[in-house]
Amino acid sequence: INSSICSAGKYLKINISKQRIKSMFYHAYNSYLDNAFPYDELRPLTCDGQDTWGSFSLTLIDALDTLLVLGNRTEFERVASLLQDTVDFDIDVNASVFETNIRVVGGLLSAHLLAGRAGMELESGWPCSGPLLRMAEDAARKLLPAFQTPTGMPYGTVNLLHGVSPTETPVTCTAGVGTFILEFATLSRLTGDATFENVARRALRALWKTRSDIGLVGNHIDIVSKKWVAQDAGIGAGVDSYFEYLVKGAIMLQDEELLNMFLEYDRAIQNYTRFDDWYLWVHMHKGTVSMPVFQSLEAFWPGLQSLLGNLDSAVRTFQNYYSVWRQFGGLPEFYSIPQGYTVDKREGYPLRPELIESAMYLFRATGDHTYLQLGLDALESIERIAKTPCGYASVKDLRDHQLDNRMESFFLAETIKYLYLLFDPTHFLHGGGTEGDGSWEEGGEGGQCVLGAGGFIFNTEAHPLDPAALYCCSRHTQDRRELRDILINLSQHDRQSKQPTKETEGPAPESIALKPGEKKTPPPLSCPVQPFSARLSILGQVFSDNT
Repeated sequence: INSSICSAGKYLKINISKQRIKSMFYHAYNSYLDNAFPYDELRPLTCDGQDTWGSFSLTLIDALDTLLVLGNRTEFERVASLLQDTVDFDIDVNASVFETNIRVVGGLLSAHLLAGRAGMELESGWPCSGPLLRMAEDAARKLLPAFQTPTGMPYGTVNLLHGVSPTETPVTCTAGVGTFILEFATLSRLTGDATFENVARRALRALWKTRSDIGLVGNHIDIVSKKWVAQDAGIGAGVDSYFEYLVKGAIMLQDEELLNMFLEYDRAIQNYTRFDDWYLWVHMHKGTVSMPVFQSLEAFWPGLQSLLGNLDSAVRTFQNYYSVWRQFGGLPEFYSIPQGYTVDKREGYPLRPELIESAMYLFRATGDHTYLQLGLDALESIERIAKTPCGYASVKDLRDHQLDNRMESFFLAETIKYLYLLFDPTHFLHGGGTEGDGSWEEGGEGGQCVLGAGGFIFNTEAHPLDPAALYCCSRHTQDRRELRDILINLSQHDRQSKQPTKETEGPAPESIALKPGEKKTPPPLSCPVQPFSARLSILGQVFSDNT
């Protein structure tokens, strides 16, 4: 009886937490709609808005899939239609290539792939077509001029109307080169246009060739000369999502090249930057420590390690990071490991999601309620420190809880989403649900594809992408090409057969027996007899020796 009471109490606590997280989302979301739309972001202290990363209602795009994650299909459909009517990418605005990709392209792709679950009216052939997919493609095409460089590594900024400015700096951060493969490969495989995936892969391979003799990359690189401008190597700001996309790209695309790249980096990272389950910054050529600090952006790392099955290391590193959270009620941007305190001018916490993200992955992998406790701590801290009458404000200084007049769009896209998913282990994004309750969907031509059955991959802005959709559309594209080739060959053969020829005896029947050394030629049209298999597991053993 006592165990039943305890179990009921835990479920009640989880349900109460989910309701509190929903309330947090709608306080922030409604404040943005009431005070800031159509600007990019809400200013929660002055109750107005500002454009930050472009000028395309960024918070609304970033928050769109969170609406569905929380179960609000009606508002999801309303906002999806609103964005189609109001957002225009043909504008004279300088935009970050990196941020536009992860927030705008990623957000639109995710919303497109979730549109069926939302009950929206779908085009024939979805998910290989649809208005949100076309918007994502339009946004991504505006970024392509940035990749037109001698090395294939992109510039950091592009004008959405005019392309790259002649005076644009060639120096960009490592993550700004290597954080495109998820969104761009998704676009290519959904639309059949290989351009996007090709430029993302070219950038990755060019960056791979610049690593040092000890296997590390720096923080900022000249994308024209391939010279490293900032030579600090680590897993935090300026580098983080590069490593993340190698792992997640390997999983989503079943790509051993990307996995092998990461594993080689990981050996160098563990050898040179890891100390007592902290990860420091070191010189990329010498391996000597340059900055003994922990950056809040590094808190994604335990979650990434869990995807590879490295749980022991992930758990110990998470505990280090969680100790910093308990010290301040949040993660300061920089934390001096030797001094055990914040770094000057880096004391803020802009409501980042990374530690909550790792807690979600580790709870899924271990079932340890320590990670739920982090979720409760985060919920309490954000409500107590950051809440304002008009939303939630970034914390300017965790020492005295001064606030900054900004609510980043990732608060709605990532922080709240990961918090909610941490407390909802049976959510459809975790592969939860049973047949008959909408746990999967049909898609593709004639409804031949099984979609949404699990294995979702989150981009670095927490926008979930469904690998099954990529397989579905690329399979159809391949079949269409094969069928076209057959029809062309038949047409050519038909024309040749109608040409006058000398009368000869008919040819002997073709033998079905193979001649010595001859191999049987497969038919030109191969049917997709193998069903989609993500080959994923909670602990992330993506590839095996016999794959």
